[in-house]
Amino acid sequence: MNGLRTGPTVGIVGCVAYLLVLVVPYLIVETTSAVGAYYGAGALSPAIAAVFALLTIIVLAAGREGRTDPSLAAGAGLVLGVFIIGISLLWATTVPNSLVLGLTESTLIEQHRWAVVTAAVPIPLGAVWFAVGLDLL
Repeated sequence: MNGLRTGPTVGIVGCVAYLLVLVVPYLIVETTSAVGAYYGAGALSPAIAAVFALLTIIVLAAGREGRTDPSLAAGAGLVLGVFIIGISLLWATTVPNSLVLGLTESTLIEQHRWAVVTAAVPIPLGAVWFAVGLDLL
């Protein structure tokens, strides 16, 4: 497979999946304010990581299409992807269990914060794949 097209596409799809995973609690929990409290309870809100994910989509797409320097896009995508994982992991480990368990009866929400961290992993992997395709790594 061509890492110059596939790598950034994996990163872009990872960003979209990450954003979709962040939307899931709004579909499960009845009150929006409870979801806001859930996302605001950790050390850093995953809303910051969501903004980075949106930025990463733009950066990787621009690098893939040659609208920006591909090596710069691969490096920026990698750094942003690592930040997204770090913010997500910091948030997931600092959200109180009592808050998570109090949101709903669904067991899906209990695993949601770890799904957020897992969904972030393809983002830097796609950027690394892009960098390997560019012979940077």
